[in-house]
Amino acid sequence: MRWWDIDQVVAMERELFPDDPWSSEQFWGELAHVPETRWYVVHEDDIGIDGYVGLFAVPPEGDVQTIAVATRAQGSGLGRALLGDLVDEARRRGCTQLLLEVREDNSSALALYARAGFERQGHRRDYYGPGRDALILRRRLAGDGDNS
Repeated sequence: MRWWDIDQVVAMERELFPDDPWSSEQFWGELAHVPETRWYVVHEDDIGIDGYVGLFAVPPEGDVQTIAVATRAQGSGLGRALLGDLVDEARRRGCTQLLLEVREDNSSALALYARAGFERQGHRRDYYGPGRDALILRRRLAGDGDNS
């Protein structure tokens, strides 16, 4: 992800996560730490950006900061591919586990993470605002040999 991607990414955030989208300032802040502790990638199709993913890595832990797939590309395998790329990058940086928070009512994301080997570790009440709880998921990376 580069600075010129931020407007398009923020527009996707607003469409996909209307209750709690990241702001342009949040993305600018994240990009300020690339490549030291952050890694952000966008995927583009013929129309424009159709997905993005972000990693915060301070080995031995990595955190999936964000992942999103445009409505037009959902169900295409792009989310699985982006997550696989993130897992590869986390390993390259020396991470032995990945953590993430996900809204407990986001069934499509939960299915993606379950297929990718993430397991429930905890619960954060009102993490996304009143009545919008998060699940904490973890995936061990050391020696699992799987990048999806």
